[in-house]
Amino acid sequence: MTNAFDLNLRHLRGVAAIVRAGSVSAAAQLISLSQPALTQGVAKLEAQLSTPLFTRQAGGMEPTEAGRALAARTGAAFAHLAAAVRGGRRFANAERLMTATQLRAFLALADAGSFVGAASATALSQPAIHRAVRDLEQVCGQVLVERRGRGIALSAGGLRLARGIRLARAEIAGGIAELTAREGGSVVIGAMPLSRAMLVPRAIARTVAVAPEIEIDVIEGSWRELVEALRDGAIDLTIGALRPEPGPPDLTQTPLMTDRLMIVGRAGHPLAGAATPTPGQLAAYPWVVSHAGAPLRTLWERLFGAGPLPRAPVHCGSVMVIRGILAESDFLTLLSPEQIALEVDSGVLAAIGPEPALSGRTIGVTTRRDWRPTRAQSRFLEALDQVAGPARGA
Repeated sequence: MTNAFDLNLRHLRGVAAIVRAGSVSAAAQLISLSQPALTQGVAKLEAQLSTPLFTRQAGGMEPTEAGRALAARTGAAFAHLAAAVRGGRRFANAERLMTATQLRAFLALADAGSFVGAASATALSQPAIHRAVRDLEQVCGQVLVERRGRGIALSAGGLRLARGIRLARAEIAGGIAELTAREGGSVVIGAMPLSRAMLVPRAIARTVAVAPEIEIDVIEGSWRELVEALRDGAIDLTIGALRPEPGPPDLTQTPLMTDRLMIVGRAGHPLAGAATPTPGQLAAYPWVVSHAGAPLRTLWERLFGAGPLPRAPVHCGSVMVIRGILAESDFLTLLSPEQIALEVDSGVLAAIGPEPALSGRTIGVTTRRDWRPTRAQSRFLEALDQVAGPARGA
């Protein structure tokens, strides 16, 4: 499949310019290319993508549906690049002077953390990567890479540009996927602990049942571990407990369901036989709790009202680790029944008292605010909504 930076950025801008200006001659002036060069560039893109972007008529070139879609994705990609270099002092519209080779080289350097690693990850030599970075610094009018002892690190401007390049790459890749993958495509999911038990597996199974060509990549982690990859465009969406409203301003949170909660301990825990343990009884035992700021941590604190909080020496978001701690000690925790259903059924863990009178966590999808899903990603979101429906009474 064609990669995002296999395409000529100026030719991509040419497609968007033709759609916007309405003619090849006007578009050629906008991007400083000759009309024949632009026409040839569009033809090359169509050959690479195996998709007609325009229909040729006596009156000019009329964009196809695919052409309009790619133009929209291209516009979003260049908007990300423009935002990333805003404030530079060298060239106006610096994003228009960048080449795909420069962006590929710089992103390889950002990912590898060294020129040697970047060269190993690409078909470019170290001198070529050095040259690409210097050229980008000239275009952007700012230092992108700084020497740190014997190594290098991205400057603040370099970090912004790396994110802008990743987001631009995601937009172009989304455009390619929409043009070349009729029923296929890919989805990269960031799965937080609660969603891994049933919600994500069921949604994946439903998706591939109706669209087996779709490739799905699941990356596990806590919200803190996943959110920067989401912002970078490396992850398409995350699924799990939503942040308290209003939430991060650059992200969109869409609720799916409200989670139930239960107090959990080992099957032989001293409180396992208590019908309704009092807050004092619960506070007499150590707890495993989420990290500060997590929705579940807030609900745990609410469980004890105005009274003193129990000792909570272990802060952990890994359900697997929590299960192991509970099975080997008198620790308690607050979890969703789905997360420990197998352990409860097998007699390893047990519910401690009735479900607490707490409103559970809101489970949902988090995306970038300006994110537009591809067909494959939309299919997965539909499946996810269908799977969550029974839990919310839909």
